[in-house]
Amino acid sequence: MEGLSDEEVLKSRENGGDNLITEVEKTSLWKLYFEKFDDPMIKILLFAVALSLIIAFIHNDFTEVIGVTIAVILATSIGFWFEYDASRKFNQLNALGDEILVKVRRNGEVIEISKKDVVVGDIVLLESGEEVPADGELLVSVSLLINESTLTGEPSISKTTDVKEFKKDATYPSNHLLRGTTVIEGNCEMVVLTVGDNTEFGKVTRLSTTQTEEKTPLTIQLDKLAQLISVVGAAFSFTLFVTLYLKDILFSSVKYPMGQIIMLIGLLVSMILMFSRLWLKIIADANAMARKESEPKVYLKFLGWWFWIILGIVTFVVFAYFANLFGVSVFNLGSWINLDIAQDILSNFMVAVTLIVVAVPEGLPMSVTLSLALNMRRMLQTNNLVRKMHASETMGAITVICTDKTGTLTKNQMSVSKADFFISKSNGGSDDREGMIVQEAISVNTTAHLDRKQTPIKAIGNPTEASLLLWLEDNKIDYMSRRLQVKVVDQLTFSTKHKYMATMVISNLWNGQKVVYIKGAPEVILQKSNHISLEGNVEDISKYRAEIEDKLLTHQNRAQRTLAFAYKIVDGDGIKCKDVADAGDFVFMGIVAISDPVRPDVKDAIGSVHGATIDVKIVTGDTPATAVEIARQIGVWDDSIHGDFNRITGIEFEALSDEVLLDRVLELKIISRARPADKQRLVELLQKKGAIVAVTGDGTNDAPALNYAHVGLSMGSGTSVAKEASDITLIDDSFKSIATAVMWGRSLYKNIQRFLFFQLTINVIALMIVLIGAFTGEDVPLTITQMLWVNLIMDTFAAAALASLPPSQKVMNDKPRGKNDFIITDIMRNGILQMALFQIVVLSGLLYYIEVFSGFEFVYGMTIFFTTFVMLQFWNIFNAKSFSSGNQSAFKGLRLNSAFIVVVFIILVGQILIVSFGGEMFRVVPLSIYHWSVIIGSTSLILWSGEFMRLVNRIKSRRDDA
Repeated sequence: MEGLSDEEVLKSRENGGDNLITEVEKTSLWKLYFEKFDDPMIKILLFAVALSLIIAFIHNDFTEVIGVTIAVILATSIGFWFEYDASRKFNQLNALGDEILVKVRRNGEVIEISKKDVVVGDIVLLESGEEVPADGELLVSVSLLINESTLTGEPSISKTTDVKEFKKDATYPSNHLLRGTTVIEGNCEMVVLTVGDNTEFGKVTRLSTTQTEEKTPLTIQLDKLAQLISVVGAAFSFTLFVTLYLKDILFSSVKYPMGQIIMLIGLLVSMILMFSRLWLKIIADANAMARKESEPKVYLKFLGWWFWIILGIVTFVVFAYFANLFGVSVFNLGSWINLDIAQDILSNFMVAVTLIVVAVPEGLPMSVTLSLALNMRRMLQTNNLVRKMHASETMGAITVICTDKTGTLTKNQMSVSKADFFISKSNGGSDDREGMIVQEAISVNTTAHLDRKQTPIKAIGNPTEASLLLWLEDNKIDYMSRRLQVKVVDQLTFSTKHKYMATMVISNLWNGQKVVYIKGAPEVILQKSNHISLEGNVEDISKYRAEIEDKLLTHQNRAQRTLAFAYKIVDGDGIKCKDVADAGDFVFMGIVAISDPVRPDVKDAIGSVHGATIDVKIVTGDTPATAVEIARQIGVWDDSIHGDFNRITGIEFEALSDEVLLDRVLELKIISRARPADKQRLVELLQKKGAIVAVTGDGTNDAPALNYAHVGLSMGSGTSVAKEASDITLIDDSFKSIATAVMWGRSLYKNIQRFLFFQLTINVIALMIVLIGAFTGEDVPLTITQMLWVNLIMDTFAAAALASLPPSQKVMNDKPRGKNDFIITDIMRNGILQMALFQIVVLSGLLYYIEVFSGFEFVYGMTIFFTTFVMLQFWNIFNAKSFSSGNQSAFKGLRLNSAFIVVVFIILVGQILIVSFGGEMFRVVPLSIYHWSVIIGSTSLILWSGEFMRLVNRIKSRRDDA
């Protein structure tokens, strides 16, 4: 009772540490920004910048370098800003309160100290409404109920020092209190066992901040796209360079001596060997992609760079030796290579580099980032605060949702689900005498209160007792007026020992007599009752016991808590409630069933995600019976389908090996009595099975799983630890918002695919034009600045147009895409190649016409070519809009004020302004109205032909359905 002395406090702090949770190290703004450079497409752009820099120094033209650098800066900056802005909003939402004062015994006195100053060995005194500051063991407990929902999901659990009352299946020992939980009722004293990071709360917090290496599905798919672009670009570039190199040496009109040919071929072969590590990696990537694998199954074991460099040098020496036999000396540069040859080689290298730069879609990273950013903003309007940008898209790929129960599926507020008051014909809801007796029995025999100033009304005190007051409130009965109409003579509060509460009052309903109202565990109240009131008529209870017990069993099978009510008229003075209760002979009034009700929108939301082929698993610290009943109510559990194989307790789950669980984990529907580590392990096992996992939760116990999941979804009213570990915060705490987020994510993915269809078509066309120009010896008809306009600015606007397309409920009928699916589907690939081939034929024909038949001046003709190229892409964006939309018309759902129309109008106006005022910078001159009309009209055929094909497909589809 003395508590710790000052000296013992200092010694305990040295040994056990402070009661502080190590703060999560915030990512610095610079680190947050540079993380954006890990994007695979950004890495390709950086490589393009390096190549462009080589061209810039040779040609003394830095336009390309500046353009691509701007693309990199914009793409990274947009992503950084939107994530920073979301983080700022999150911090505002998650503002922490002031320090909490705690009562402790020290030096023989009770004093108040800050929670952070509590040490191991302190004796802490706690009362109703106070938060437990550290983990400890009870020394004294009086009618103690704890809200343990933040750690176990249980909103009300009894704690005691009586060994006989210990619950064997409790998640944590019945005589232990845990940091972060709250005293609902009663009071206690405990001795602190662990503080700070060593508490269960601290351990969970540490797990919730562990960095995970799991990549998002979109990141994986963009990795593969970057891999494709690098393979295709490098292959085309290398093939072109070697072809042109050999063409100049072997088939040129200039005849080179044999010695020079040997030296030049030796130089080429040695350079290829020196860069073999790079080419072999590209071959490995190509091999993996050809097999449609995320990574090659058998990795090529490359030798080090130095091996290939030395091999290349040795090869060159061998070629130089044979060249020397033909009179060419390696030490005499002029004998084996002259200025013309060097110029040709440099020119071929420049064409190859240009090919790589053209193959890279400079606008893609910024466009994808812009799509994700716009989605973040729009999802906020649907109560989804997205903190991590890729999470908005990853929601569309999830295959499993692991959800906690309390506060997510249920309201985390006890409520009367069924009332059977036999005493009253109206079941206690009317103003007749029997109804008012029920109301009085509930209103006076309780310690709970309601705070009506808050919306919704807040329950204060024991949640079970408060649920009764809320039931009265729902029936438009003022419990306070009933309470004020009586005089309380004596009261015996509830305890786990006697399992009932009794209050003696002088009541006008009983003509000023004393009446004792009692409520508690039904088995206890029934034992104390000899009579029953049936609509005011008092009868012997014996013939009604079986019926009452059957009703109680029905409620208990539904995992509902039950309370029974009775009364007894007493005479005399000095009588105590305890004496009356011990004497028994009460009149039974009725029973109520109480539960934490399921949120009204959860069942429909579960049905929606099930329809989207997404599995839902419940992971809760609550009892197996309660978990199964909730699962049954919301449609997760079906007794005709599911059995013991589909449910497990946390203790059983922990005891099984990973190998055993991997065969069972996809079939599990419920994990009850789960601890934080169980939830995290479940997520990791599901990920090993290839599932894309989302986790929902509001408590501290959910934080580790929220952190490890592909997408962590916290509740807006949840704990700070849960929200800090999550990717998305559901501001309205609604499971329905999860279904909405899935719809947004899937729709966003389709919008990204539409943009890729649009952009990659442009890049394939540009790639082929450069190739054709290189092999025919013609200059590339599109300048660097023109390609930058198409590849960077115009494509970014196109991405904004396609990202602005509204989400479609139809996507919820699709199956989730596979984790290793390539973002470029077979249909997309065929569409891109077909559209590109058509445009290449059109543009090649136009170029031939301009050069041979038109008689246009060079710049005017090239302006027509450039404008035609752009307008073909302009109309193709409408085809891209309809891509993957079930052959629906490109004009369906369009309005003149829609974002899509506004953006494409900006693209059109931008092209007109460039042609009219671009001048030498864009190598253009103004076109006549006639040529504008011809270009716009003729290029629009690409849209009308697409509309015709979609119409034909719709008609064919209807016939097939019929």
